Amino acid sequence: MAAFAVLEPPRRHRGASEHADRFLFLRDRFSLGAFLFGPLWMIWRRLWLALTIYLVIAGLIGYALQIVGIDWTVVTLVFGLIQLLIGLEGTNLVRWSRVRHGWYDHGVVIADDRELAERRFFDSRRAVRPADVSVAASAPTLPPASEVGQSRSDVVGLFPEPGGGL
Repeated sequence: MAAFAVLEPPRRHRGASEHADRFLFLRDRFSLGAFLFGPLWMIWRRLWLALTIYLVIAGLIGYALQIVGIDWTVVTLVFGLIQLLIGLEGTNLVRWSRVRHGWYDHGVVIADDRELAERRFFDSRRAVRPADVSVAASAPTLPPASEVGQSRSDVVGLFPEPGGGL
């Protein structure tokens, strides 16, 4: 089973069916494109803030490793691990960027494929909608003091009879 992040676009004078067609279901998985071509993948996905942060951090790490005089094999390993992190978090970068731009995050749906994830999400959303008829909710009331039985002083704890044993 896969996990799908559900993102709702900002509503911009669209009908309900047209708006529902624009929901985004992002499968949470390793992104090979983000791993192999990190900055180019971020440009393709228009993740400008993530790209800027990536370039600044990569530049600072590269500069620090150069100042310390670390061997090129270690530098390659460090940048390989950074790329691995980008590949693992690629879906979350897209999700974070969309939420920053006004999309609403509806959480995660677990399903085998995208079609089933969409069905599960919209079915659960339909089930959660409030009923058209409003029912007046009454607060639970306590019975009057006259109806509450007097407690017997010889009953201790949860035992129904005196001397019920431990």
